[in-house]
Amino acid sequence: MTRRAGIEEIRGFYARLITAASKSSDPRLERAFEAVPREAFLPPGPWRIVVGGRHVDTPSADPAYLYQDVLVALDAAKGINNGEPSLHARWMAAIAPASGEAVTQIGAGTGYYTAILSLLVLPTGTVTAFEIDERLADAARRNLAPFEGVAVVHADATGTPLPASDAIYVNAGVAAPPAGWLSALKPGGRMIFPWRPSDKIALTLLVTAGDGGFSVKPLMPSWFIPCVGASEELKPLRLPETAAEVRSIRSVWRTADRAPDESAVAVYPDVWFSSKEPGGDR
Repeated sequence: MTRRAGIEEIRGFYARLITAASKSSDPRLERAFEAVPREAFLPPGPWRIVVGGRHVDTPSADPAYLYQDVLVALDAAKGINNGEPSLHARWMAAIAPASGEAVTQIGAGTGYYTAILSLLVLPTGTVTAFEIDERLADAARRNLAPFEGVAVVHADATGTPLPASDAIYVNAGVAAPPAGWLSALKPGGRMIFPWRPSDKIALTLLVTAGDGGFSVKPLMPSWFIPCVGASEELKPLRLPETAAEVRSIRSVWRTADRAPDESAVAVYPDVWFSSKEPGGDR
């Protein structure tokens, strides 16, 4: 008779697959995904899996159904999901949280990826997780109670000063990051967010704070619900017209520090994106 795998074995294999997709060489990432039970951060099953924009209910409340590379609905009416694990693994590999670092997460949901981030900065690091939805913030606090160094803040992160951060991890679509988010990055700090300047553009951007400014590296496509306060509310002064322009971005500037020039790809009142490297000719 074939032995049925236990949930720990299933979770371990899931963690191996997810982190292999991230191409990370950090073994801590696999261990973190293996250690955090996804079902502990979701409402009671059966669950609603999101596939190709459609919802499919799991046959039962067996948590084995959760250990796939799929989104799981948290609030189907609002389009709020527990996001795709492989994308988050790739993001975490890109920002590479280190032991002792301070991470700020914007859009905690119910805290699943917050928990994984917290394990990556142990033993002395911290995660400050902002969540604008009060119900989700309360759930995240309950779910994250066993995890060290985690604080959940029920607030609009676009209008609230962020703590000084080694990494900022944004889980909502942003037309332009508030200037305050850039200011919160420590030297060498990284920010990753889904750039959504229009309905047709959904691209992950990795920002790094250096001596010469804030460099930008475009990464993989990423679709998230809009970030309240940093999406439709922002009125662009210029937007990219072609895919080549979108992929050409190499830096982001606060307009208070430097006015937009001929290298501008996208311009907003407080920040703008440039095709030049931060240390390029002015």
